[in-house]
Order: sequence, then C-alpha cells, then structure tokens
Amino acid sequence: MNVTDRILPDRTLAALAQGYTWLPGLLRHAPGGAAATRVLGRPALAVRGPEAVRFFYDEDHVRRSGALPGPVLSTVFGHGAVHTLDGDAHRARKRLFLPLLHADRITALVEHAIPAWDDAVRDWGAAEQVVLFDAVAEVLTRGVCRWAGVPVDEADGETERLAHDLVAMVDGFATAGPRHWRARRARSRQEQRFTRLVEDVRAGRTDAPAGSVLAAVCHHREATGEELDAHTAAVELLNVVRPTVAVAWFVAYAAHALHRWPQHRERLRGGELSYAAAFVHEVRRFYPFAPYLGGVAVRDLSWQGVAVPAGGLVLLDVFGQNHDAGLWGDPYTFRPERFRRHVVDRDELIPQGGGDPATGHRCPGEGLTIGLLEALAQRLAALDYTVPPQDLRISLRRLPARVADGFVMRDVHVPAAPRTVHAA
Repeated sequence: MNVTDRILPDRTLAALAQGYTWLPGLLRHAPGGAAATRVLGRPALAVRGPEAVRFFYDEDHVRRSGALPGPVLSTVFGHGAVHTLDGDAHRARKRLFLPLLHADRITALVEHAIPAWDDAVRDWGAAEQVVLFDAVAEVLTRGVCRWAGVPVDEADGETERLAHDLVAMVDGFATAGPRHWRARRARSRQEQRFTRLVEDVRAGRTDAPAGSVLAAVCHHREATGEELDAHTAAVELLNVVRPTVAVAWFVAYAAHALHRWPQHRERLRGGELSYAAAFVHEVRRFYPFAPYLGGVAVRDLSWQGVAVPAGGLVLLDVFGQNHDAGLWGDPYTFRPERFRRHVVDRDELIPQGGGDPATGHRCPGEGLTIGLLEALAQRLAALDYTVPPQDLRISLRRLPARVADGFVMRDVHVPAAPRTVHAA
C-alpha cells in the first residue's frame, strides 16, 4: 500500500495526546512492523525493528535535514545543530563529537561527576527533603561543566540556573503549552551566554583548557575549512552539556526501579560491575525516554510493502521497539538479568537511537550516558534514605515522561552498614 493511494487523516494531535503509546498502537496490528499515517500534514511511514533501524539510518533512504520541526530545534537541539545535517557536512561536524566516544573521555567525565555527587550528598543529609531529579541535574551540570571547560560562577548560583535551563530545554520540546515556552526562553538565554563564551575564547578574553570540549568547539572547522560561526559553536557546545544533564531523567528512573524492586539494591551495592551495566541497560530499555525519531524520505521508498513518497516522513518507533515482545519476551517486566545472558545487537536496544554513532546519527554521547548512570546508580544504591508519600507515577502521555514528583527523598545519608530502604 502506498500512503498516497488515499488521503489518510492527519495524526499530529493524536501523536501529541497519546505520547509514547501512539506509534506502538499504530504498529500493533501492522504486518512486518510498518504502517502508513500522516503527520504535520505530510505522508509518513512508521517502522520498527532492527532491520527497520538499519533502513532508517541508511542515508540513501532517509535524511535528517528538514525532519526536525522548528519547535524542536528552538528548544532541545538548536538551529544549525549536527542533528540537522547529512552527508559530508554531517560527517565533518560529527568529528567534533567523536572524541566523546573514547573510554578515557567517559572516565574523565565520571571522575568529575562523582565528587560533585559526593559533595551534594553531604548537603542532602542536612536538608528536610531532596527532589532527586532536580538535585542530580545540578550535580551533572557541575560535573559536565568542569569536564568540558565551561566556566560557571558557583558562588553566584550560576550552576543552579544553568541546570534549570538545561532541564527546561528537554522538558518542553514536545508540548505546545507553558513548558514549551519555558524551553524556548531557556535555550535563548543559554545560546546567548554560550555565544559570548565562544567569542571571549576566540578573542583571548577567556581561557579554554587544552583538550577541553570548549576548546574543540571553538576551533572546529567544517567540511569547507571554515570555523563554526559563534552561534553555531554555542549550539554544539550546548549539545554536549544539555544531553549530559538529561541523564537526570535516568537517575530518577533508577531510583524508581530500586524503590519498586528493592532486590536489585544489594546487587548494586556489592560493586559487581557486570550487574551495574545490566541494570543500566534495563533502566534505559524499560523506562520511557525518546518516543520516536523522524527523518525525510530521500526518494520514493517502500518498507515491508508500505510505501512513502520522496519528501514524506519516516518515523522510527523507539519506545515500541524497546518494548517489543518479539525482541524481549517479557518487555514490561523489569529484569536486568536479560542483559547478562544476551549480547544485544546494536540495533535492538535503541533508547538514544540506532545505527553507528561514529558515522551515523546515533547519539555520540550514549557512552557518556551509560558511564555516568553506572557510577551514579551504584552510589544511589549505597545511600540510605526514606521515601515519603508522593506521586511516583510516570505518564506515557507526557512527552518527555518523568517521575511525577521527581522522586522525593528524606533522611539521606551514607549508612555505616547497608540496610534496606523503607517507605514512610
């Protein structure tokens, strides 16, 4: 069937209203994991599955430029970002981010985040209560700025303001309401601030530590040999800092998992690295983060008998694939052990997209996410705290989803001897 054979109703409002369940619902009874629809007034092909991932990330089939709506660029990614490029331009820009894939850089970031966490834990112990999501966002902002060479004025509360804005950018990208306008204002503020920082480094008014992300961004050259303009450099610097702080979503999810299934706590406390890795993969698979990804058909395409014309949209069902019973067996059971017995194919587990991060559009910061989450999940499991009554629901209609009350903790401290966390 070709999506142009008949006029399909536009499903944009359904996508916004149904959130993470929209594409899985559309594909539930679709043969071969492909279905036709219409979004944003354009014909669209929805796909799911490892083979579909490879189809989606093939530049002969799908391009990313022109796929991201303006509201998404104005909040989470920024106009002119690497996510909007294809071909040689994308590969040249991607070279800016590839060093983030190196194990030594991941280790260095974790080594900056751990002291920030430990310092924060001491403060949490004196607080009446701590909203973990907000507190971890500040921890990660402090850690990533130190690692990236981005100067912040700790005494002036700049870390807290930056953390708030970075969270707002992610939190407001998929809504037309107040969250969206907060996200736009946050991005505008920080793009202006980071643009001034790039200009100051290039003018010699501010030092960029040798080998830092700040130095790399300021001196990166495009495929044309030209430096990035200061605004685009600021956008890409934010595209390192912002997704790192977004790990706060996963840390709050990890706390949610440890509260619901406390048997995993002792395993994490035991320091078994392979179990920590399995736990992190299961958090990233089980909990909602990216609902789906979009691209534009380079030419007339067909997948599993469903066609889309050139210029139509191709949508990859991320949440549905991570909860596909055909891949995972019991997808709505939280079971880290699945990752100890099964070596997962690159294009099976796709919480941050699929494909090759070195050459394609898969997030190059995925390794940073995993490294940070492994370290912080183990430290979280080592804490003793009380979980007071609160709203711990995670709505699949909210984009992006998050633990409703951010996971509130009381009486936080590192115990002399491990004991089980209890609810108030």
